Amino acid sequence: MSEPSATGGRKIDHIRINLEEDVAAKGITTGLERYRFEHQALPDLDFDDVDTAVHFLGHEVRIPLLISSMTGGVAEGGRINRNLARAAQACGVALGLGSGRIALEDAAAREHFRVRQEAPDVLLLANLGAVQLNYGYGARHCLDLVAMLEADALILHLNALQEAVQPEGNTRFAGLLERIAEVCARLPIPVVVKEVGWGLSADVVRLLAQAGVAAVDVAGAGGTSWSEVERLRSGDQMAAVAAAFADWGIPTADALVAARRAAPTLPIVASGGIRNGVEVAKCLALGADLAGLASPLLKAAARSAEEAERALEIIGRQLRIAMFCVGARDIDALRHTPHLCPI
Repeated sequence: MSEPSATGGRKIDHIRINLEEDVAAKGITTGLERYRFEHQALPDLDFDDVDTAVHFLGHEVRIPLLISSMTGGVAEGGRINRNLARAAQACGVALGLGSGRIALEDAAAREHFRVRQEAPDVLLLANLGAVQLNYGYGARHCLDLVAMLEADALILHLNALQEAVQPEGNTRFAGLLERIAEVCARLPIPVVVKEVGWGLSADVVRLLAQAGVAAVDVAGAGGTSWSEVERLRSGDQMAAVAAAFADWGIPTADALVAARRAAPTLPIVASGGIRNGVEVAKCLALGADLAGLASPLLKAAARSAEEAERALEIIGRQLRIAMFCVGARDIDALRHTPHLCPI
């Protein structure tokens, strides 16, 4: 068996560290704890009538959840992706794949991203680091990746801090907005731009909306910190550099509220440290269209597809109970509830 490429080796490290180490942000929270639902003892609806289905990017999603982009390109990543895909299909949620750069570079890595057979009906999003548009990649590569994976949409992820604390990081971000706009104009499918855990500011959301993105994922701080992942991976002087950024970023709740104000009609995914269905409900009530989760589902999917499905079912049940107890019959009613209160 051939040795993994540098990119493949990095992906193996990322999976191991996320599963085995404490990679949570330190000294910063999602901000969702600053909000609480006012319980409604007389919700005036039957629990069985609570409906969590939404439409997002032209697809029906039975529970407003996105399994956030995590992995791929190596054997263990492929196994996890297949388990996530089976769980997504069973529960009717959207699925984002990990960065597909390695699939464009190495034909042998492609099988670890191909999950359409396991998830024929789900909203499936391919994924590429936006900064690669400054390193020779363009709309044609994005189209090739989407076609290769039979995806319905493309995520371009922004990870400036992660790249800056990687010894081998790609840090040429100048002029990137123009290249994102070009991809949005040339691709026949929706393009979503997301952060990876430090949040999108209101100014960045406005710029992305003007560039023509179909949606954004604010991916705020308070969950997994990729500077902590890289600190644990480096083990040298760069680890000391990364350590200063454990509390960096915009809390998820703050990023979400700011994004909704900046782009009132733009579809928004809220991710970053979301761990249960009550937090999903809070995000939807604050203006999100979907909520994204990664870490809890990574750990479940590393065990089995059944564990991942069970985790999604629990989150979905928690969401429905929260909706029931604030009298929200459907997601639109939850988005307009008067019963989410700042503490």
